[in-house]
Amino acid sequence: MPEGPLLAANLKWLFTELPFERRFDAAAEAGFAGVEYAAPYPYPAPRLRELLRAAGLRQVLINSPAGEPDAPDRSGLACHPGRTADFRAGIERGLEYATGLGAGLLHVLAGIVPPGVSTERAFATYVANLAWAADRAHGTGVRLVIEAQNERDAPGYLLRTQARATAVVEAVGTDRFGLLLDLYHAQVTEGDLVRTVRACLPYALHLQIADPPDRTEPGTGEVRWPRVFDALREGGYAGWLGCEYRPAHGTRAGLGWVAEVTA
Repeated sequence: MPEGPLLAANLKWLFTELPFERRFDAAAEAGFAGVEYAAPYPYPAPRLRELLRAAGLRQVLINSPAGEPDAPDRSGLACHPGRTADFRAGIERGLEYATGLGAGLLHVLAGIVPPGVSTERAFATYVANLAWAADRAHGTGVRLVIEAQNERDAPGYLLRTQARATAVVEAVGTDRFGLLLDLYHAQVTEGDLVRTVRACLPYALHLQIADPPDRTEPGTGEVRWPRVFDALREGGYAGWLGCEYRPAHGTRAGLGWVAEVTA
């Protein structure tokens, strides 16, 4: 990271005082080079592509489709036995959007372990589905990533620790999969963030940041961000930082941390 990281505004979380379509220009005006957001699917891909072009932004990451907020599949289907056809259809749709938007990364959601299904069975289903998804994505120009999520924010989510996530990446194949290292989830679950960064960077294709305990911008919570950013530089991370946080006092007012990480 000798020239500083590339910053992507998560448009689900930032500039929420504006309608979604106006957030693209707001992100560009604030100095972001790229954007990410979980669900492009309510919008036609050509419309999103035009918003990106007009703002001069790059689409960095989208998620695979998920269900409604209160539905059992709200966090994805990859670990749901008996829903393989639905999972595969979701991956097809995700790849269609990712290629259409020029997004290089598709986050494949693990999902919440369904009631009555053992963790072991859910995990076996998950790995088999990931292997299929990796084969399907081959040659598309889109790389797949997986993310561990903490139990507090995502109760029942299958993939909880960075060690488990990196083991999955190794099992499926680092040539086909990578890690979405979310530093907020990692800190909430495991702490010891600098060591986690050092261990996980070889697997990481994308990073996301937020400061616990309230998932606000860096510098407003418990993490010593200068030391974390130093660890990223020392590790040679040259990818994107997705700003997936809830601004404490407005998006623009909370961007003071950017000068520190890009220095």
